[in-house]
Amino acid sequence: MMKQNTIAIIGAPMDLGAGRRGVDMGPSALRVANMQSRVASLGYRVEDLGNVGVEQAESSPVGAAKARYLKQIAETCTRLAEKVDRALHQGKVPLVLGGDHSLAVGSVSGVSNHFRKRGEKVGVIWVDAHADMNTPRTSPSGNVHGMPLAALTGNGPRALTHIFDYAPKVDARNVAIVGLRDIDILEAPHVRKSGVRAFTMRDIDQRGLTRVMEDAIEIASAGTAGFHLSFDMDSVDPDEAPGVGTPVRGGITYREAHLAMEIVSDAAKLVSLEVVEVNPVLDISNRTAALAVELMMSALGKRIL
Repeated sequence: MMKQNTIAIIGAPMDLGAGRRGVDMGPSALRVANMQSRVASLGYRVEDLGNVGVEQAESSPVGAAKARYLKQIAETCTRLAEKVDRALHQGKVPLVLGGDHSLAVGSVSGVSNHFRKRGEKVGVIWVDAHADMNTPRTSPSGNVHGMPLAALTGNGPRALTHIFDYAPKVDARNVAIVGLRDIDILEAPHVRKSGVRAFTMRDIDQRGLTRVMEDAIEIASAGTAGFHLSFDMDSVDPDEAPGVGTPVRGGITYREAHLAMEIVSDAAKLVSLEVVEVNPVLDISNRTAALAVELMMSALGKRIL
């Protein structure tokens, strides 16, 4: 168990950054999968702080085609950042329920700002099939959920990079992507030049997940107060997690995903976490949300024995 014993659940029902609708129901699907009571069973005090407000796509202007719904996403991320910052200030561990991955701009900004006020910095472990390091200039779709990690490392629209009026939110040298297997052509040079360390599925296949996660934790912990874990459910193979908007074959297996989270827990440096891209519209009997809850429990200390 982490030093802080109160988990603050924060819902972010955002689908404005995604290309397929339905991911806004992710927080509800995770709550229906008994996240609160199951996390509490580990010995934590759990508070559900409700959802941040998100505009409806149907009643919002799309804006620029290269960064769709940017204004509304930035406003939601700012509200989320403030809520995460406040929870940390109160000694709680934020557990953010998504929603599409653009919300990570808000959650990580909140974590970064909290530690910045203390003269510290944070790292990020980004478990994802995708790098999420596009910008409006390189994105083939204009969907902002493909841009959050670029924004957090200081590259992208100012509305995303400068929440709390500073950038970057995290030093790229303290960021590790785990499970990468689908990257856009124009995005790849961003990743290579950024300083972010990307561990692809080939790295996992060749070196094994244990060594990859140990390296990722070392990168995210070097000179930091700890790290934020951003877990995109499309990192898991779609046979296990069908309810995601951008499934890619050849992902992390069920046991590898649990092992990754158990190693995160063992490191005892987790300061906040989120699970994103659960889309119940595309799911089968809420399987993906149920798996997400299991994985978050492993990250928070659940053991087989």
